Amino acid sequence: MSIIVDVQNVRKIYDGGIKALGGVSLQIRQGEILALLGPNGAGKTTLISVICGVANATSGSVRVGGFDIVKEYRAARSMIGLVPQEITLEPFGRVLGTTQFSRGLFGKPRDDAYLEKILTKLSLWDKRTAQLNQLSGGMKRRVMIAKALSHEPAVLFLDEPSAGVDVELRRDMWQTVEELRSTGVTIILTTHYIEEAEALADRVGVIAKGQLLVVEEKSRLMQQMGKKQITIQLSEAIVTVPESLEGYGLELGQNGASLIYSYDTNGTRTGITKLLNEISASGLVLRDLQTRQSTLEDIFVGLLSDSEQREASEL
Repeated sequence: MSIIVDVQNVRKIYDGGIKALGGVSLQIRQGEILALLGPNGAGKTTLISVICGVANATSGSVRVGGFDIVKEYRAARSMIGLVPQEITLEPFGRVLGTTQFSRGLFGKPRDDAYLEKILTKLSLWDKRTAQLNQLSGGMKRRVMIAKALSHEPAVLFLDEPSAGVDVELRRDMWQTVEELRSTGVTIILTTHYIEEAEALADRVGVIAKGQLLVVEEKSRLMQQMGKKQITIQLSEAIVTVPESLEGYGLELGQNGASLIYSYDTNGTRTGITKLLNEISASGLVLRDLQTRQSTLEDIFVGLLSDSEQREASEL
């Protein structure tokens, strides 16, 4: 699969020495959905702004579709559609006119059939003559996506696309993103919703304090870094883990009524059979067993925690 966005060692330092990006390198494949996860202030929006030419990098380079975003700005920018977090629409404009205007800004010839197709896909065609200040927040966000797609970009950036929308509309947005990808559009989204990345992304990038901690296939990331837990419910609560079981790294559950055992899903042996035998030998009586697979959220939180620990150790 070819690379459509190539980010090389991009740094962004604001006045006063505030470092927003600290040497980020990232390659985005044509036709994929990449989710960028990170806490507030991590650098997600800054990275997108640099790639889209909204902000200038302090150093480093970015190419989109082979075009340098600085030296070949017009060609690079014409390949990009950007949906920012903030809803920025002319309140007295109308849906169809807004998308026609956006298309014209990129020098594209009029194509009402294409715009009808986009508005229909986004469930906006029936609202094409509606004034924008009469639309709901979710509909306004759809208009923002229609604007971003009006000039037929190859790459679409969605910065927090589900922010401020209800659960039902969020699911509709997910379906829209999937449909856009099926037409060949490369999609990069930032999100605070872990389930959004888990539902949509082919690959996941985690960014914190201006550093890209990891970029990996979602399934591989969960396979490589995921853990599985087994919660062993006990018939009677205990105060401490018996000495004979200390080698298993067990955690005592709430109120001492359970033992929690974590193990690597990729390991050739889980050690569960031996553990259960030794629990029985220790005199404890099992009441129930529950297993739980690590989620993307667990992995995300773990990566951030590891990053903070490394940073603290370097001080």
